[in-house]
Amino acid sequence: MSYDIGDLAIQSLLPALVRAEDQLARLDEIVHRSTVGAGVVQRGHFFDSAASMWISGQLVHVEDLVLHDANMDIRTPTHELTLAHAILRARRRIAGADPDWALSEAGIATLAGVAPIASPLDEDAHREVEIEMHDDDDQLASEFAAIDAILDRSRRVIDGLEAERSAAPVVRSSLVVGDLVIRDSDWDEQERLTEFRKVMKQVEMLPPALAAAVLFDAWETLEPIQRQHGLGGQLVSAYLRARRKVTSHVPTFNIGLKAVPRERRRAHARSTRLSAFLEAMAAAADFGMKEVYRLSQARDQMERKLRGRRSSSSLPAVMDLVLTHPIVSAPMIAKAARVTTRGALNLIGELGVREMTGRGRYRAWGVI
Repeated sequence: MSYDIGDLAIQSLLPALVRAEDQLARLDEIVHRSTVGAGVVQRGHFFDSAASMWISGQLVHVEDLVLHDANMDIRTPTHELTLAHAILRARRRIAGADPDWALSEAGIATLAGVAPIASPLDEDAHREVEIEMHDDDDQLASEFAAIDAILDRSRRVIDGLEAERSAAPVVRSSLVVGDLVIRDSDWDEQERLTEFRKVMKQVEMLPPALAAAVLFDAWETLEPIQRQHGLGGQLVSAYLRARRKVTSHVPTFNIGLKAVPRERRRAHARSTRLSAFLEAMAAAADFGMKEVYRLSQARDQMERKLRGRRSSSSLPAVMDLVLTHPIVSAPMIAKAARVTTRGALNLIGELGVREMTGRGRYRAWGVI
């Protein structure tokens, strides 16, 4: 399967391209200079992860994602929530790595959870992938890693035997429940990934935003890795970092896609799709600038509450938590400020943050 760049009809894309380039540059500069830049980056991870699931037709509430990330679920995590959390961790991995890492061969393999299995005895290679796939922030990572290691060793022995019989390369997915879905054996992922990398080289001379749009279209068309549609949006964001178009954050491309009608995102004409993707980049940048404005106002209001407080006050820790999370719950505040749940409720009352939920199964506060 191939993807031909051909005639991109750049003239018709110029208005959308100019706006996307301008908005991305403006947001990057604003986040660099803003005192709430770190909060915008962290909150963006949550919002974009939920938006990625929405684009794929699956609903995940940001509130549930925040609580799941903090290991404070109020209900049993769903399959969709688990996938959204995997995207969240992937975004953090991209943000913490070198700009060029995500689009490298090792980066794509790690983010997709796909690695070639050369031998059942190749423990070192497996251990490297395993370490990268598990977040240090996950409190249960070590326990899960031990369980996964046992299961993966068994799978690799079986896969190795099957590979010897069929004399064909074996590809394993290490994403959550990735091994439980039926995979098309005729789906040549290596060939499709090779074609995708060819497209990456061909778009090097294009403006960053247009090149990113073409790459996303190529990913959607080629589908290099089965059931990994969500990875395309993250690679687009990573590509904008790799081209140094954006350096202060990982763009929230999926949030922008939500603002574009599906008919345009899935149009038959490639020029229409590319225009829609450029519009999505501009919309994502617009969202980011509004987020900076909201958080800056909220920070100013909360800082007034801090005037005259003792240096040992727990309020600054609560303020930082509120600015970096879409919502916060009393247990989250108690953990961050090292106080009791009752003390956490007192702190949130002093800070004057608006409650975002009713008095149901849990209460949460945040910046609207």
